[in-house]
Amino acid sequence: MSKNKPRDVQVFPIATDTRILRSRSWSRLRFEIEYALAKGTTANSYLIESDKTAIIDPPGETFTQIYLEALQQRFHLEDLDYVILGHVNPNRAATLKALLKIAPQITFVCSNPGARNLRAALENQDLQILVMRGEETLDLGNGHNLEFIPTPNPRYADQLCTYDPQTEILYTDKLFGAHVCGDQVFDEGWEVYNEDRRYYFDCLMAPHARQVETALEKLADFPVRMYATGHGPLVRYGLIDLTKAYREWSQQQTSADLTVALIYASAYGNTATLAQAIARGITKAGVAVESINCEFTEPEEIRAAVEKAGGFIIGSPTLGGHAPTPVQTALGIVLSTATNNKLAGAFGSFGWSGEAVDLIESKLKDAGYRFGFDTIRVKFKPDDATLQLCEEAGTDFAQALKKARKVRSPSQPATNVEQAVGRIVGSLCVLTAKEGDRASAMLASWVSQASFSPPGLTIAVAKDRAVETLTHTGNKFVLNILKEGNHLGLMKHFLKPFGPGQDRFADVAAEEAESGSPILTDALAYLECSVQNRMESGDHWLVYATVESGKLLDTDGVTAVHHRKSATHY
Repeated sequence: MSKNKPRDVQVFPIATDTRILRSRSWSRLRFEIEYALAKGTTANSYLIESDKTAIIDPPGETFTQIYLEALQQRFHLEDLDYVILGHVNPNRAATLKALLKIAPQITFVCSNPGARNLRAALENQDLQILVMRGEETLDLGNGHNLEFIPTPNPRYADQLCTYDPQTEILYTDKLFGAHVCGDQVFDEGWEVYNEDRRYYFDCLMAPHARQVETALEKLADFPVRMYATGHGPLVRYGLIDLTKAYREWSQQQTSADLTVALIYASAYGNTATLAQAIARGITKAGVAVESINCEFTEPEEIRAAVEKAGGFIIGSPTLGGHAPTPVQTALGIVLSTATNNKLAGAFGSFGWSGEAVDLIESKLKDAGYRFGFDTIRVKFKPDDATLQLCEEAGTDFAQALKKARKVRSPSQPATNVEQAVGRIVGSLCVLTAKEGDRASAMLASWVSQASFSPPGLTIAVAKDRAVETLTHTGNKFVLNILKEGNHLGLMKHFLKPFGPGQDRFADVAAEEAESGSPILTDALAYLECSVQNRMESGDHWLVYATVESGKLLDTDGVTAVHHRKSATHY
């Protein structure tokens, strides 16, 4: 995949009277944690031409012109009857306004929350809108009698799925997608998308696992031969397996015994982006998130989530120098519900001033809560470095919760098996990686050569490691092999706790590899590696990488080896 390719629209017939228009972005689309794998994405839109004509999910404003050109080459937009919206994103407003200008007769089809969002996004109260609550259908003719299934979650309270019984296609909006761009329309050889689909789920769906389970129950009633997703390849060949995986991944979250209540509101999407990055950091550390958009959540539901959770985090934008009313209401519920031995956190975004975040922080401090990370304040849109900080803050928060629980539980002596496993010896290394503004490192001793041709190795990377995000397929890293005799300084440096966003390479002698990853010049040797694939292994990912280049820095040195006493201790 070339990241320098221009954006385009790929049009392809997928069923009777039905075409997909894939607006393709070959490079990373925007600063959101869900796009961090930097494989590009497709914004999938669909055209059904029968007695009536309908478009499903037009793309955002960066595609408005080329998308409309692609449509106009294939039919007269003046004949367009319906625009169906799986969710209303303000980013789509420019495309919808352009469609209305050409075809003012359009009727929009969306959920009830979607109708409110649509009128606000288009600044037009007089739109023709059909509101679908779940019982209504829309007959386009020739058997295309569309059915609608509301599948709301805290991030997308207006999400609506659409089912066409004629083609047995389920238009799933955000569900079952992946952020990856290519020429392949369907998911032939679907296993190659497993990693991308899992990452997409972990970023977008895991914080809403309870709502995802409800959506899966609703959708199970429909005979489906294809998921027409909002992003990435269509799900046809891997449909059964992906559906099963979504159930299992959701169950892992909803059955977790340790949860964090993540409560927020978002005016322009920036605070929601921060919440998503924090949630990703929490869930990767093995703690579940109950994500709560307080604009759309009843007070009793907020109270129940806070009572159940081991800790809570509150996020808010600043509007007119204040926190929005739903946030103030939620803060009052938290203060009256949560005992002050629960871990707390605060974050928010703002344009010119950040009074809302200051208010939340001061109220929580006055009430005696202990904070799991330093309060996060972000001006305007977050960048990659800010998202890394948020993800690491979420992981720190989760680890603090787990540590507190461990302290309350008496530790058990290591078993014979644990002592025996601990005697497996590995070389002591430091894995370093950098991509754009994001850089990280970890001390590694679970390293093993895995292949001769090509030369390759495996490294076990704990799921809650900050560097884990930089060890996906296609990423590059440097493995610095430490030298016996001077390894203690580097070992001590990379074992110490780093704060969210803290520079791991301050006060360390390093130079840049071709990939940008740091080479530790005091190491015995280094290897520049490229990740080929990953396998989930309990609380770790087993990463297989091929070696592209390397160098022995000290011909007389000996590899440092790490001896452990138990399998459960570093």
